[in-house]
Amino acid sequence: MQRKWMLVMGVILMLLGAGGFLLFSKLRPAQAGLQIETTPQATVYIDGDQMGTTPFELVQKPGEISIRLVPIATETSLAPWGTKVTLVQGVKTVIRRDFAEIEEASAGEILSFEKRSGNTATLTVVSTPDAAQVNLDGQNRGFTPLPINDIAVGEHKLIISQAGYSERQIQARAGAGYKLTVVAMLAKLDTVEANEESALAEEPQREKVKIADTPTGFLRVRSAPTKNATESGQVKPGEEYVLLEEKESWYKIEYQKDKEGWVTSEYAKKVE
Repeated sequence: MQRKWMLVMGVILMLLGAGGFLLFSKLRPAQAGLQIETTPQATVYIDGDQMGTTPFELVQKPGEISIRLVPIATETSLAPWGTKVTLVQGVKTVIRRDFAEIEEASAGEILSFEKRSGNTATLTVVSTPDAAQVNLDGQNRGFTPLPINDIAVGEHKLIISQAGYSERQIQARAGAGYKLTVVAMLAKLDTVEANEESALAEEPQREKVKIADTPTGFLRVRSAPTKNATESGQVKPGEEYVLLEEKESWYKIEYQKDKEGWVTSEYAKKVE
């Protein structure tokens, strides 16, 4: 009889243990993910504690955390960086950072998510500095801060740009029922680079000359706009050259570096 009661009590304890395990599993807090990538490698501090080095991944309970990234010693001293992010249940927050000697020359992005009602995906792009142009999947969509409603679920390519700053290209994935927020931090170009970029942007498009098919398979370049002038060189059909000058039925081109000459419009035409 005693043995029978011991068996019954054993079964009861096993059932209670299993029930307790199931209850504990349900009460377990949901998890959130964090991924950090840097160039060059950096030490990762979270809420003041050293956690490891990049590339770094972490799974923990959702909530706000403080992050500080300190570049690992290189030949030059690079500027550390810190921020606060809110980790969201069931999704991964991604941080990327490219370090430079000063904060203004550094760049990066933060990709974070916020749960929304419904099954559509939305996107908000903000930047430092403001008023940067946003190109989404090859189409210019406006300037930051920019909300874009009801985008397709899946991978997208963002290009964030502003005069005087390095362009930033970002790959991001939009999820159904979530708002994706992209915070882009652009690197400021130095004065020389900014002036060169501005000059290139403002330089007017010059007309070109395209060489047409000829009976000989080439076209003679003359030293003057006449068929009696000496031959300076030869160009081939299909090649294009910047138009320097036009005189009657002749085009002046630079057919080689620092070498200019004239070709007849009989076998050449202007193109944009």
